[in-house]
Amino acid sequence: MDQIQQFLPLILMFAVVYFFMIRPQMKKAKQEKSFIAELKKGDRVVTKSGMHGKIVDFSEKNNAVIIETGAGKITFDKSSISLEMSQKLNEPAKPAKEDKKLKEEKK
Repeated sequence: MDQIQQFLPLILMFAVVYFFMIRPQMKKAKQEKSFIAELKKGDRVVTKSGMHGKIVDFSEKNNAVIIETGAGKITFDKSSISLEMSQKLNEPAKPAKEDKKLKEEKK
């Protein structure tokens, strides 16, 4: 029993690290992988470097995406597509009524 009490802090530290660092990171990686797998032609995306564009084609041989931007067509790796920024870009705009309510609440 004395030996278990001696290792209890170490076990608790491992549990805290797992639940607050490792598990969320694994969940985010899984979510990003499914997002990349669900990409299709016509999707509006943002790369991790900040390039905005629309998916025109896929290059399965190179595991890449061809994106049409204002400058032309550019090829990017699928892994360079940003999950968070692309979701923000594609979420529907807030109705004007909600914006007015938020402004009134801030005053």
